[in-house]
Amino acid sequence: MLSVLQATLPAWVVFGLLLGLVASAIVAALFYVGDRLFPATDHGHHDRTQYTSGTERRRAEFREYLTAIDEPYLEGHDRAGHSLEFYLPDRDVGLTFDPRVLFGLEETTTHVILCEAEMPAANLGRRLPFEIPDDVRPPPTSNDPVDRAYEQLGISPDATATEVRDAYRSRAKETHPDRGGSSEEFKQLQEAYATAKDHAEGTA
Repeated sequence: MLSVLQATLPAWVVFGLLLGLVASAIVAALFYVGDRLFPATDHGHHDRTQYTSGTERRRAEFREYLTAIDEPYLEGHDRAGHSLEFYLPDRDVGLTFDPRVLFGLEETTTHVILCEAEMPAANLGRRLPFEIPDDVRPPPTSNDPVDRAYEQLGISPDATATEVRDAYRSRAKETHPDRGGSSEEFKQLQEAYATAKDHAEGTA
């Protein structure tokens, strides 16, 4: 093959082709070694972890609240093909974090409440369609804007600047108007991110 190329092409062309093949092999080897020594971080998985941890925290708060008001509930209850986060069988009331579930159950008798993933349990009592005794209401959320910002992002106030950024990116995927969220909700998220980011960078 080489002899055929040498016979039909100028020597400098053959040399250039051979040099290109050698260079390509070296680059491929470098990429292979680099990938072995420095594996890529799965940032997408980290974002999902941040969002999941925030949602799980809300679920735990809702459990505590429903237990405090002595209201029986089911978790992950299926209603007309839609999964509710919590279902109160004695009241036919459902709680969900997913707007699609709210719209999907509009034609049923179930009263569905859309709970934003960052909504504290303190706000749940005001949304329930029945009276809640005042003495079992959880304390109101903090008036401190920094605490509220971290609460909206679903992370703790001691989170690092990187954790703040990752939490924001994860929440933005859910609240952006192009993804089904509202402009107001997205604006609030952006404000919370700016506050939390400034606080995290200032305490770093």
